[in-house]
Parts: sequence; C-alpha cells; structure tokens
Amino acid sequence: MRKYETLFVLKPDLEKEAIEELVGKVKAVIEAAGEIEKVDEWGKRKLAYEIAKKYQEGFYVLIDFKAENSVLDALDHLYKINEQFIRSIVIKKEK
Repeated sequence: MRKYETLFVLKPDLEKEAIEELVGKVKAVIEAAGEIEKVDEWGKRKLAYEIAKKYQEGFYVLIDFKAENSVLDALDHLYKINEQFIRSIVIKKEK
C-alpha cells in the first residue's frame, strides 16, 4: 500500500449533516481497500478564485490515507458523479 492524501472542497451552502454524509462516503471508499491515517476538516474558507461563477468559498477536508491503486479510481469516480464536490485532488506522498 502507498501513502496518499486527498483534499476536496464542498459547496459552502451544505448543511452540517450533508457534509458529514459526504465525508463519510469518501472515508468508506478509502476504507474498502485501505486505511485512513488522519482526517482534518479545515471548515469553510475563502477560495483563491471564484468557481463556476458563484462560489467564493467552500468547505475544505484533507484526508491522509494508505491504499491500493484501485481506491484512486473509486475516489475519482465519487468526486466526478457528485456535484456537491466543487474541487478535489489526490496526491501520492513521499515515502
């Protein structure tokens, strides 16, 4: 297993329950073939630039995890099909 981190930004107008549900979905995808090391919810922050001509802030979440490559495809799929994610990235960490 390799070490990765994912950072995603959710729409700022989501309710707390919806945010928790989406974070739970991401965690479930990772835990299906990996293990989570740390979850860091940064909260609502101002974006560096406006996204989709209407979002100037978003809810940031950073997750450090170990997983197989199959998890990356599943995460990418989740981020793309759910419109509540306005930005996301997965980065391979150094050993």
